[in-house]
Amino acid sequence: MTMMRGVFTVGFWTLVSRVMGFLRDVLIAGALGASPVAEAFFLAFSLPNLFRRFFAEGAFNIAFVPMFSKKLASGDGPLEFARDAFSMLALVLIVLNALAMLAMPYLVWAMASGFVGDARFDLTVVFGRIAFPYILFISLAALISGVLNSAGRFVAAAAAPVLLNICFILALFAAQWLGWDIGLTLAWSVPLAGIAQLAVLWVAALRAGFRLLPRWPKMTPELKRLAMIAAPAALAGGVVQVNLLVGRQIASYFEGANAWLYYADRLYQLPLGVVGVAIGIVLLPDLSRRLRIGDEAGGQEAFNRAAELSLLLTIPCTVALVVIPSALVSVLFERGAFVASDTQATALATAIYGLGLPAFVLQKLYQPVFFAREDTRSPFNFALVALVVNAVVAIGLSRYIGFTAAAYGATCAGWAMLVCLWWGARRFGAAASWDAQLRKRSFRILLASLVMGAVVWITARALEPVLQMAGLRLLGLAVILGVAGLSYALAGRLLGAFSLAQLRQMIRRAD
Repeated sequence: MTMMRGVFTVGFWTLVSRVMGFLRDVLIAGALGASPVAEAFFLAFSLPNLFRRFFAEGAFNIAFVPMFSKKLASGDGPLEFARDAFSMLALVLIVLNALAMLAMPYLVWAMASGFVGDARFDLTVVFGRIAFPYILFISLAALISGVLNSAGRFVAAAAAPVLLNICFILALFAAQWLGWDIGLTLAWSVPLAGIAQLAVLWVAALRAGFRLLPRWPKMTPELKRLAMIAAPAALAGGVVQVNLLVGRQIASYFEGANAWLYYADRLYQLPLGVVGVAIGIVLLPDLSRRLRIGDEAGGQEAFNRAAELSLLLTIPCTVALVVIPSALVSVLFERGAFVASDTQATALATAIYGLGLPAFVLQKLYQPVFFAREDTRSPFNFALVALVVNAVVAIGLSRYIGFTAAAYGATCAGWAMLVCLWWGARRFGAAASWDAQLRKRSFRILLASLVMGAVVWITARALEPVLQMAGLRLLGLAVILGVAGLSYALAGRLLGAFSLAQLRQMIRRAD
């Protein structure tokens, strides 16, 4: 499978997952709004996801995928290596779960000390102990996803996250129909979703010829090398998580802020997941294979065409998030317990996050350039710089602008990290440099996106009364988004940002 086809496969299933995630969040917003139960659940759910960055698609997999890809290409015992890694990861995560159950109150305090003294703290501790085992199942599932992706089998790994959203949606309906506590029901659905994802991926790996049965782990030379490569990436992931902790700590001192930031995060995560994560997942094993055979020119071509596709899809999304955040938030979330004041706060955070979207996506593009060369130390050093930027901006501004300081901190840190990655990648020469086609197209994509933004702003103002009508506001938003897509396509064609023939050529050249 070619790199671009892999991107589209992962992107399609990620889009399905994100759309279902929106449905899930719409239902949660209607049922819980920005209430203490909502804040407690979102924070509890973030606990396993925090550690997931280390053990799932984070440090462990970043180190595992290049090593496994090379072993798979050379036939040097890939299955044995995968089994050893699977078993060692399982043991580490079982110990982590046991410790987290005991230390849950301290973990909650470390993430949201502003919850201390009110009902949110005790609720978060209860929800956290229920949801935390998700880290065991989803991390093992992520390792299996790395095996499948390295083998060029992207469908099962990309489709598995859909199960999480299905479990959430079923839990919400079950709680309402059967009169169960909504918060507790959602919390229990988290580990159940992890079990479902692990089961689906294990079967997919078995069918692909990889029978991953756990056994008592042995510290082989390969695992020692894996640990040495993963350690700096884990530290880098830890720095990123400290960035998130800074934001959550600030938000915990403003009632409702954790929920507002969560809903805003879900909006900008849609294009980030569909574009950035998809390209990152496919680009890392592709670059690893090309570097192994010394194909530097092919690596440069893959990098540039992935960058072009990233900008083509990301820049207009950024403009939309900045220009019409209120329309997006009000139509998607404002119902039931989610009221107009929640819309205003969430829309403001959405626009701020939107300003950082290109940086977050391009990070996913630049990081594989380092990881494919088994260089995890440089991203760690860059993450330290981003940490300082985030802390200075978020903490420094919080007393003046409130909870939005957390969003500004994250956005500024994202751009700081991207600048550092770009600067550091210069030592790789042409392999990570922008070619003439990418430089020319990126400027034209920006112009086309700005034209689209102006058209969308005018359209949204004209349809503002429609967006306030309960029965028509969804149709009104659909019209706005349709106008956005059409105006972007026309402006891009007229400005020479892209064409159907050029897109087909982009895909062929990435073979």
